[in-house]
Amino acid sequence: MMTDRSLLQEQAGRLGLSLDKTQLDLFRAYYEELVAWNKRVNLTKIVEWEAVQVQHFLDSLTCALVLPAAAYTTPYAIIDVGAGAGFPGLPLKIFLPHARLTLVESVRKKAAFLRHVVDALGLANVAVLNVRAEEAGRDPNHRGRYNLAVCRAVAALATLVEYCLPLLWPRGIMVALKGRKVEKDVAAAGAALEALSGRLREVRPVDLPGLEGPRHLVVVEKVWPTPERYPRRPGLPAKRPLR
Repeated sequence: MMTDRSLLQEQAGRLGLSLDKTQLDLFRAYYEELVAWNKRVNLTKIVEWEAVQVQHFLDSLTCALVLPAAAYTTPYAIIDVGAGAGFPGLPLKIFLPHARLTLVESVRKKAAFLRHVVDALGLANVAVLNVRAEEAGRDPNHRGRYNLAVCRAVAALATLVEYCLPLLWPRGIMVALKGRKVEKDVAAAGAALEALSGRLREVRPVDLPGLEGPRHLVVVEKVWPTPERYPRRPGLPAKRPLR
């Protein structure tokens, strides 16, 4: 039987990711804040400790599998688009403490939770933006400023591409965490990738313990600067994805 924290530590190790005691303590504290706030703010339906370790923390950490070596040695600039309760951005920050993280969340109560948990965990170099992704993509303080954009959302990949690519430097990467079936979603994003100056790098299956079938990391590289007309006004990327 695994001990209180060994599930996350062991399964991360199986992915080739090492977590020390300080990091494990931060994940436990994060969990406690998540459960406490979830009683009054709808953050997640998954609240059991074991399930949170796998379906939130470990799932988020799989993004690290596709990062370049520079992410481990430099103050990598990461932006989490549609951060919700902080996944995958905050677990990545705990894993890469030197990273600079921006969390974009349009729902005020969720943004308040993110600010609280960042303070409670004592995480440095983390900013929370209570704006829509399209607004962040047009803000000169954020447009073209990041090495990595991550998102874990149910939106179509074509929509996520329009949210994320304007925020990246050329040669930066976007990682979208997706479920079991991704083929049609990836195929439908071709026009968006071309319009936003992106290129599909890989679709990597990842197996997580206790979940049926693999999840997928969809990795997109930004090749050139994004045309000025993108992202379109708030709401359009979701209502009318580029086809």
